[in-house]
Amino acid sequence: MKKKFLITGGAGFFGSYFASYLADKGFKPTIFDRLYDKELAKKYNYFQGDFRNKKQLEEAFEKFGPFDAVFHFGAELAHCMISKESLWSSNVLGTKNVTQVAIKHKVKHFVFTSSNCAVGKPAVDLLSVKETDPVNPLELYGRSKLDGEKILKGAENKIHADAFRCPTIIAPGRLGLLTILFDFIKEGRKVWVVGSGDNKYQFIAAFDLAQACLASVNSKSKVGFRLFNIGSDNVKSLVDTYRYVVKKAKTSARIARLPKTLTLFLMKMAYKMGLSPLGPYHYGMIAENFIFNTDKIKKELNWKPTKTNEEILWEAYQYYQKNSQTILNEKDGSPHRTAAKMGIIKFLKALS
Repeated sequence: MKKKFLITGGAGFFGSYFASYLADKGFKPTIFDRLYDKELAKKYNYFQGDFRNKKQLEEAFEKFGPFDAVFHFGAELAHCMISKESLWSSNVLGTKNVTQVAIKHKVKHFVFTSSNCAVGKPAVDLLSVKETDPVNPLELYGRSKLDGEKILKGAENKIHADAFRCPTIIAPGRLGLLTILFDFIKEGRKVWVVGSGDNKYQFIAAFDLAQACLASVNSKSKVGFRLFNIGSDNVKSLVDTYRYVVKKAKTSARIARLPKTLTLFLMKMAYKMGLSPLGPYHYGMIAENFIFNTDKIKKELNWKPTKTNEEILWEAYQYYQKNSQTILNEKDGSPHRTAAKMGIIKFLKALS
C-alpha cells in the first residue's frame, strides 16, 4: 500500500515541487493550501483551506487521511506580508494547529521547513553556523519560524518531528525576488552587489531538500524532535556565483559594486517607506557571510547535496530566460512562483 502524505503549502514553489517528487517515487501526496491550483488539483488529492482554521484541517484529515507523514511547508513570507498579525497567525498559530491535528490523528512523522531567517545574524562564525549556536532573528518572519521550531520541540514526547533550517530554496521555476536578479542579467545590465561582493551566502537545491525530507520519514528515529541545518557545499562568493551565471548566459551583464554603508541605509529607508520588497533580513544580511554547518544532517540522515550554488542559480536562470514573458504576465499564484515587484529598484535598473 502506498504511503499517504499531506503537504501544507502544497501549491507553493517547494510544496508543488515536493508533491511531484513524491509522486515520481510512487507515493500519494495530498495538497492543503489556501490557494486553489486547478492543474495541481488534476494530479493530486487537493484540499483548499487555511490551516489557521483547525476545523478545515480536520476535514482534510477525514477526507484524505490517514496520513503516514505531514510535511508542513506552508507559511506567509516577509516580502509579501499581508499584515504582521496575518504573518504571525499563519506561521505560528498555523504551525500549532497542524502539529496538534497531526498528533490527534497519530501521524508518525512530521517534517517542518524552518529558515536561516530564524537564526538571523548571530555573533558566531558565520561561515559555519551550527544548530547549537545562539540565534538572533532580524525580523518577524524569522521569529515566527523560530516559534514554529519551539512548538515542535514542545511536542517531542508526542510525535517524531524534524525541522530543517533552510537557506534560499532554488530550482527551475523558483521566482519571487530572484526575478529581479535574472531580469538584470537577461537584459545585459549591471548586476549589483553591496560592498565587495566577496561574502559567501549559501543556497539549497529543491531536489536536495526533497531528498532530505524523504530521508527524514524513512529514518527509524522514534518520537522526538531533531533540528537540522541544510545547504549546499563548496560555497563561493556572491561575485563568483553571479559571474558564473553571467558568463553562461552570454549577455553583456557585468558585476558592479555599491558602497556598503550608504546602500544599507538607503535600503532600510526604502523598505520603511514601502518602496522596496527587500526587508530587514535582506538589508541585514545582503553583504554578510552565512553558511550552515551541515555535518549533523550528513551523519544522521546520510544526506549530502548534489548541486553547488552556481549550478543551482544557473538552472533557475535558464528557466526564467525561456519563460520570462509568461512569468511577467502571471499575476496569481504563490509568491515564489510569480515575479516580485521591483518597487524603487526600477530606478537602479534604469541606471544599469
